[in-house]
Amino acid sequence: MNNPLETTFFDKAAKFAVEAYRGTERRGKGYPYIIHPMEAASIVATITNDQEMLAAAILHDTVEDTDVTLEQIRDLFGDRVAELVQHETAPSNESLTWRERKTAQIMQLANAPHDSKVVALGDKLSNMRGIAWDYREIGDEVWKLFHAPNGKTDVEWYYRSLGEAMSDLSETLAYQEFVVLLEEVFGEKV
Repeated sequence: MNNPLETTFFDKAAKFAVEAYRGTERRGKGYPYIIHPMEAASIVATITNDQEMLAAAILHDTVEDTDVTLEQIRDLFGDRVAELVQHETAPSNESLTWRERKTAQIMQLANAPHDSKVVALGDKLSNMRGIAWDYREIGDEVWKLFHAPNGKTDVEWYYRSLGEAMSDLSETLAYQEFVVLLEEVFGEKV
């Protein structure tokens, strides 16, 4: 008889994330925000069953988008999960332009360890799926949903740069789906 997969650690993180996002809507989507981190975790689960990585995937936006602090993540889930979440947390320096903040985030990801890139891929593929869905539904109106000053041009630059930063994951089906969606939305790279 096979032992069931031990998920107590991930379950704790999932419950924490549900509470952290209670009552929060995914920007303009009309559904609970927690759906996005759940999808990110499910994508990461296609690559690994490492419970700390799965926990980091479901917690990846808590520091950026809720009142949760990195210290709370560290206290509750340990140093590794906190580090994985930190690598996914965008720099918050408001004195930087949109492009400068995104460049810093891309460089942070490019220099991150493999496990951090896997967690990031869960997040970025979930985002790319949403962009592709919206693009199919509303076409170029989708670019108005972003804070990017140059709309589609900036969003394309950002997501293609993220793809390059995560290219060492190119053997995974998740990365391959990310690239397919990039091409669907932005066209083949010239």
